[in-house]
Amino acid sequence: MNDEKNNVINPTNGADLGFEVVGNDAISSEKIIAPRYSYWKSVFRVFFKKKMNIVLIALFVVLVLSAVFIPLICPYEPQENVTNATAYNLSPAKAMEQFGHSFKWMLGTGPQGNSIMYNIFAGARTSLLLAVVCAAINMTIGIVLGAVWGFSKKLDAILIPIYNIVANVPFILVVAVLIYVLGSGFWNMVIAMTITGWLGVAYFFRTQVMIIRDREYSLASKCLGTPIRRIVSKNILPFLTSVIVTLLATEVPSYISLETYMSFIGIGLSAEVPSLGRMISAAQTAFLTYPWEFWPPVIYAAMLTIILYLLGQNLADATDPKTHM
Repeated sequence: MNDEKNNVINPTNGADLGFEVVGNDAISSEKIIAPRYSYWKSVFRVFFKKKMNIVLIALFVVLVLSAVFIPLICPYEPQENVTNATAYNLSPAKAMEQFGHSFKWMLGTGPQGNSIMYNIFAGARTSLLLAVVCAAINMTIGIVLGAVWGFSKKLDAILIPIYNIVANVPFILVVAVLIYVLGSGFWNMVIAMTITGWLGVAYFFRTQVMIIRDREYSLASKCLGTPIRRIVSKNILPFLTSVIVTLLATEVPSYISLETYMSFIGIGLSAEVPSLGRMISAAQTAFLTYPWEFWPPVIYAAMLTIILYLLGQNLADATDPKTHM
């Protein structure tokens, strides 16, 4: 029994077990040796830990770069073969037989002899640009206003009645009416999608801010005289990073889908502006007879929305500090 006690209290035995005697130094005993924590480094570590995200990013980069640069290098000309009736609605095999084997005719021709391949990239460029502009406007206004809205009772009294009225009107109905009033066009479409779109985002963030504004660290900052603007920017918004990413993950694909739908029913962009929705709308009557005119833009639009949604959801998970353990 005495030998066991001697082994326990003997400092030399601790070295064999991987322990080190600190001694009676109070400062040394309080030191914690741990790697320095970096939030964004942990976010990217968790995000890229999933190999599927790398594949999705590669596909998304290919789709975006092709939509941005191919129309610049190879401009889309919808009327280039309009006087040649033999070029109308050609399958990929017949189009390459008539015009030669090239990238331009790999998907055949449309109802006016236009290149479907070039039309897809030109339309995707318009749809992506529209979605990014609308999401940037709505998210910027919504986040800033929603953060202030969650603290300001005066602003709350003004915006709550407005939100209750606007929220009870279907958003797609608002967009359709505004397009009829303003007319078709890219910037008219942007105005129609953003004139009330930011209100829903602002209300969502107002609710999130109200949930965390009364936590201890925010109350302590307020008691110390910290301005509301600084409390919002330093205490509230960083905590909502994962929420912002999650909402952004749904905003961009939703605007691509909305533009596609509005153009599909004929009240979207003007006829001279190529878009994925207009391609699908023009090919709906040829769904069975000329399937090469319908399915390529559908697949391209579906790939864009699905990839953006999956990447956004995975990035939102990675921005949650709970996943950094």
